Amino acid sequence: MRLPEVRIGNKIATVPIIQGGMAIRITTARLAAAAANEGGIGLIAASGMKPQELRYEIRLARSLSPNGIIGINEMVAASDFSDAVKIAIDEGIDLVVAGAGFSRDMFQLGKESGTPIVPIVSTAKLAKISEKLGAAAVVVEGKEAGGHLGTDQSVRNIISDVRAAVKIPVFAAGGILTGQDIADLHKMGADGVQLGSRFAACVESNAAPSLKQYYLKSKKDDIVIIHSPVGLPGRAVRTPFSARIIEGPVPPKVCDRCLKQCDHHFCIIRALSRAQQGDLETGLVFTGEFMPRIDRILSVHEIFEELKQQLEAAN
Repeated sequence: MRLPEVRIGNKIATVPIIQGGMAIRITTARLAAAAANEGGIGLIAASGMKPQELRYEIRLARSLSPNGIIGINEMVAASDFSDAVKIAIDEGIDLVVAGAGFSRDMFQLGKESGTPIVPIVSTAKLAKISEKLGAAAVVVEGKEAGGHLGTDQSVRNIISDVRAAVKIPVFAAGGILTGQDIADLHKMGADGVQLGSRFAACVESNAAPSLKQYYLKSKKDDIVIIHSPVGLPGRAVRTPFSARIIEGPVPPKVCDRCLKQCDHHFCIIRALSRAQQGDLETGLVFTGEFMPRIDRILSVHEIFEELKQQLEAAN
């Protein structure tokens, strides 16, 4: 089978696959542009980026993919959420995907600029609210996803209810690795999908080589749930640091005030940044539930080609 094109705002994704935004600096311009050039939607993870860095990454992605769909992903829980969205809009970003919380204000920013706002939701109720507020689409994320989790339900148990509740495009996320996964979710009502883990360990990912290898070496028993300072559970690969924070708080010595509200369990921005740079002793490695199934580092082009071939053969 072949998925139909999906329109978000005035843009059309010929291949309705969103490359998920993974922070800190895992998904930057190079990865986002590569996904956009394949006909998908490429996201730059804005969380943790300073204003000039974010502007640079958006401009670089656009130079690498002049005609592709480039968006940002930002945590609503971040203290600079509104500023990051405004910067992205000022730079002409094609869409904004927002997770780790929910903000009504972002929809007004989208209306004023004509920028599509795409919230990450985990219930039909929130999807319906989002549509009423002006969402251009929703990403429906299940418990299989990496990073911050908003539900203990599988995306396969949620997607049909969301599809029945809204008329806007619906993208399924969480635990999607193969073309058969995509075909199954499409039959359940998804217009497209968002993949994170599959791109975390790809050639264009900005993760340090040692982090990519760490992903590939992970086993099922290495995947753990931690309590995030954001106030949500988060899925990660076991590291010495994640083992420590499971046992109890590791209060930061320096606070960057990166979150609107923080329980100071540990500094999430710094922990994720350390992992991205290859520090697997004191870094936090967010991951999807099925990362252990990934055993090869492929290019974005190879990933898209493999997914399309699998889709054609899907039942």
